[in-house]
Amino acid sequence: MNIKTLPYPKTKKVNTVDTYFDTEVPDPYRWLEDDRADDTREWVKAENTVTENYLSQIPYREAIRKQLETLWNYEKYSAPFKEGQYTYFYKNDGLQSQSVLYRQAGNGTPEVFLDPNKFSADGTTSMQGIDFTKDGSMAAYQLSEGGSDWRKVIVINTADKSIIGDTLTDIKFSGIAWKGNEGFYYSSYDKPKEGSQLAGMTQYHKLFYHKLGTPQSTDKLIFGGEATPRRYIGAYLTEDERFLVITAANTTTGNELYLEDLSKPGSGIVNVVDNFDNEHSILDNVGSKLYIITNLYSPNFKLVTVDAATPQIVYWKDLIPQTKNVLTASTGGGKIFAEYLKDATSLVEQYDMEGKLERIIALPSVGTAAGFGAKKEEKEVYYTFTSYIYPFTIFKYDIASGQSTLYKKSGVKFDPEQYQSEQVFYASKDGTKIPMIITYKKGTALNGKNPLLLYAYGGFGVSLTPAFSTSNIIFLEHGGIYAVPNLRGGGEYGETWHRKGIKMHKQNVFDDFIAAAEYLIKHKYTSKDYLAISGGSNGGLLIGAIITQRPDLFKVAFPAVGVLDMLRYNKFTAGAGWSYDYGTAEDSKEMFNYLYKYSPYHALKPGNYPATMITTGDHDDRVVPAHSFKFAARLQEYQTGPAPVLIRIETKAGHGAGKSTAQVINEQADKWAFLFENMRIGW
Repeated sequence: MNIKTLPYPKTKKVNTVDTYFDTEVPDPYRWLEDDRADDTREWVKAENTVTENYLSQIPYREAIRKQLETLWNYEKYSAPFKEGQYTYFYKNDGLQSQSVLYRQAGNGTPEVFLDPNKFSADGTTSMQGIDFTKDGSMAAYQLSEGGSDWRKVIVINTADKSIIGDTLTDIKFSGIAWKGNEGFYYSSYDKPKEGSQLAGMTQYHKLFYHKLGTPQSTDKLIFGGEATPRRYIGAYLTEDERFLVITAANTTTGNELYLEDLSKPGSGIVNVVDNFDNEHSILDNVGSKLYIITNLYSPNFKLVTVDAATPQIVYWKDLIPQTKNVLTASTGGGKIFAEYLKDATSLVEQYDMEGKLERIIALPSVGTAAGFGAKKEEKEVYYTFTSYIYPFTIFKYDIASGQSTLYKKSGVKFDPEQYQSEQVFYASKDGTKIPMIITYKKGTALNGKNPLLLYAYGGFGVSLTPAFSTSNIIFLEHGGIYAVPNLRGGGEYGETWHRKGIKMHKQNVFDDFIAAAEYLIKHKYTSKDYLAISGGSNGGLLIGAIITQRPDLFKVAFPAVGVLDMLRYNKFTAGAGWSYDYGTAEDSKEMFNYLYKYSPYHALKPGNYPATMITTGDHDDRVVPAHSFKFAARLQEYQTGPAPVLIRIETKAGHGAGKSTAQVINEQADKWAFLFENMRIGW
């Protein structure tokens, strides 16, 4: 297929110009930001037609989809958790749109508790979390429609699943924190009054208390609003329900910490940390003794204790000091589980509540362990383990003996013995050593002719740890190599590593990625004719930047739900909260110039670009689809080479969470078909 046969829609241009510090910046595709406008809808339809026409001509696209469907069709379980007299777990029979929540009493027969597949005809309404009262007699679950971040909350009696009170609406970025059986705390924004409900800015979060049986309109404002305007507010109760913990932040990094002793009526909300410079949360309490996890003076995090009567920083005492590995922690059965990241893989230690190390937990192999959490009275915890060649497996861990036993093995058709994963360390442009895990079939000849997919993220302190992907089996079975570097901007080596990839250091992230590609080519894992690059969200920004900076380095690109207009990202939904990582065009002339230089939408110029398939969802209200729309329009305009530039716009889908199984399989099939077709290797 040649680009000449691709009839891209004629995308109109408007004369919109913004001025930043005396620099005029044209934005001819500004009109695509209005997701409600008829002409935007027509454009989406026209682009999807071009994309579908192209993909439908790939002869093996349907065969790939069918094979993915076969691979996906096995029972999938979540780790179980206990609430009241029941043990709950999620299960998907194989190809169900959404996983079903089951429960069982003791060793009784499991029964369906909630089936999200019955919430909508097409499987695009998903359950995004459920929270139970301490006694397990009631639960509140959150619904997302079409992948939106806006949620509805429904409260039920668990005995007979009858609904209690009205459905709560317009809730966003919120947990549910039950206070006894009377009611719960939740967070939300005022719905945008002007413009799109999906794209409109969500500025100030508010924490409310909802008393059961009362209308939502009478819910009491607890924190936030005009008195303490904050962009993100979270709340939870300690397990004994004595303390209400409130975290407040204006960006995605750093938070204030507040505390209220609910056992003393009228005691009021006490400030524990009064700045946004670091991150802190309360892990647990024993009576008035609080356990706080923090990266104050400890970029890799540590665990401290303090008395609730005087909780301020000056009184904190180290319990588990900082190490060279990054710490997260959980509790269960009266123990602390210190979960460390060691070169982006898991190391887990068990401590008593006095901070005495009891054991290092033996894990099945090198990979990612998660889920060491349970209530205080439990004798066991369940955890999951995975790696790029180790399918998700659930283990039961006996807290007293330290023994792990297999609880549920994955049913996926995959033989780990045929594959290998190796970690290498390569030098970035400035000499910084970057870890990367490379996975492929044993016996693969490193001759530069292997298709390779390079995937990364590099931002917001997020760590990419090894995880199994059913979709990747298709690629690995056909001689593909999958490589994941842990770029700066992530959290793999703590806050120091994160800060080396933000604001005026963001180019480090792109340089780390480019160096990964060059390493893989130099060591003959692949060559530029067989190299594909992929990333989503902040990783979509990464791929967009690489397309503009090094179009010569690779053959195929997949920027997914990307942040691609760096001058206007903070004008939509919760985008302003990303300023800690990115800076904004309004901050200073220097920051504007830096953003303007690498912003993917603005850095495009006429040239020969690789085959690109941009993906987004029409309900994405985190990274609005306008980013992808504008980038696609300009890339189609500027492409002078033969490779296709497509945009695949999923309808009734958001940023990624809650997609139906069919939506996921179709998108993955299209990705692999596009990759094989444009590498000219067939399937």
